[in-house]
Amino acid sequence: MLGDIGDRRGSGISAFALALGAAVLVAGCQTTGVQNVAGTPTNYQDTRTAGLVRGTGIESQDIKSMVDKMVRHMLANPTLAGAAEPPRVIVDSAYFENQSSQRIDKDVLTDRLATQLQISANGRILFVNRERADMVEKERALKRAGKTDTGTVGLTQAVAGADYRLSGRITSLDQRTRSGVQQRYMNIVFRMTDLENGITVWANQYDFKKAGQDDVVYR
Repeated sequence: MLGDIGDRRGSGISAFALALGAAVLVAGCQTTGVQNVAGTPTNYQDTRTAGLVRGTGIESQDIKSMVDKMVRHMLANPTLAGAAEPPRVIVDSAYFENQSSQRIDKDVLTDRLATQLQISANGRILFVNRERADMVEKERALKRAGKTDTGTVGLTQAVAGADYRLSGRITSLDQRTRSGVQQRYMNIVFRMTDLENGITVWANQYDFKKAGQDDVVYR
């Protein structure tokens, strides 16, 4: 009987302690003013227009407009797209320089340019992939060692040489007022150079100027 009384007292004390702890916790949350506010939900945005986060640098809508302009102009060039035998070109970021104040991944720009140009050229221009030269060399070595067959196109004496290669430069001019308004002029120049004689056979540029009270961090 005494054991039962002890058990009931112990249970009562435990229940009281739990209730007291819960009351203290609720009171603490009320006094500190903690609010679990839901964050802004992620949503898809049109890459052809300015997004929710915008600044004074190169953004998705600029890249799309820029690439569209360059592709149309290159395909109107008789040297690049009107030759009897399709010329071989290299389009990558190896010789594309960023001298602007904006941090940007150049591959975002040149990858889109290469892809859109190849789609639109539809065989009028051939593209040499120098970025994966090691991949080509490994496969050529396997074929010549007899470890694989020759494939369906046969063997060549050497890998494809290129006729023209893309180069370019991104530059900027930045201004800021004492009140914090920022203005940036961006200029992006593209050139296609003959890899035998060094002559530039095509060139174009894209520029814009933006201003705003607050800028964003580009990564």
